[in-house]
Amino acid sequence: MTVSQIPEAVRRPRPATRTGAIRSGDLPRTSMTARRHRAFYLFTSPWIIGFLLLTVGPMAYALWLSFTTFDGISPHWSFVGFDNYRELLSDSVTWDSLSRTGVFALTSVPLSIVAGLGLAVLVNRPIRARGLWRTLLYLPAVVPPVGAGLVFKTLFNRDSGAANGVLNLAGIDAVAWLDDPYARYVILMAVLWGAGNVMIISLAGLQDVPRELHEAARIDGASAWRTFRSITVPLLSPVLLFQAVTGMIASVQTIMPLLIAPNPTPAGVTAIPQTNYMYMMHVFAEYFALGRYGYASALLWVLFVLILIATGLIFKLTSGVVFYNVDPEAKK
Repeated sequence: MTVSQIPEAVRRPRPATRTGAIRSGDLPRTSMTARRHRAFYLFTSPWIIGFLLLTVGPMAYALWLSFTTFDGISPHWSFVGFDNYRELLSDSVTWDSLSRTGVFALTSVPLSIVAGLGLAVLVNRPIRARGLWRTLLYLPAVVPPVGAGLVFKTLFNRDSGAANGVLNLAGIDAVAWLDDPYARYVILMAVLWGAGNVMIISLAGLQDVPRELHEAARIDGASAWRTFRSITVPLLSPVLLFQAVTGMIASVQTIMPLLIAPNPTPAGVTAIPQTNYMYMMHVFAEYFALGRYGYASALLWVLFVLILIATGLIFKLTSGVVFYNVDPEAKK
């Protein structure tokens, strides 16, 4: 019997029966979308729950407190509306502390970015024991703020600090580093001491810069400084923008002046040197020294709004100078 004589029904291959699990392509599109949504919310639920309970909840409670005279202890309190906000607008101490905080942010953030970027450039070069140097320079960044405050408070103690010990060896009289007008410089040194965090982020950005661009610049006769200014910095601009925003947010919320204060207690917060009496020190004093929870909550909400405004301004002012290296095909 030839092939042509076999009936067509016998020659036609039968569809294979599916005995395994159903493939994702066999499910309706709506079912697959629902499964993806469930998986997304399942894996993000720990963060969502923590965000609602530990961030949104306390912020809403602080907003409610800002309209009251609650002192944290007494059951006798009253709703005062916007009186706390009117008071802080006319409070000279609030404005003075806010101006000091702004000056500190405008000084410390650029210094930390420049210091971190300089260290990143150094440890990105092919030097001996490069991994060891990276580790040593990054170690101060992992020290908790309380520990860093104790370190600087000990180093710059007027009577037994190592800084005055070095000055005594040079024949220079001891300096009251933790008092005015030197206290502000101790805070700046503490910020620069933790520049390893900025260094690590900048180092990651440097390693993402294509080497071909540097090689092409060298072939064209560009100097090292011109290459750094015209190639490296533009490609690092998103990283620098991130550091500027996060550094600004951290600087206006710093509690380092309290940690290096001679008497870092609620009763001693008002004795902080005037140059270091920043906005968060004012908030701390209103909360714990004076027991004005409602007024202090209003101060925090004003700071939150100011941070949002400052962040928006930074993004607006840098929109034309930040270079995002995005593949055009990725937008399709």
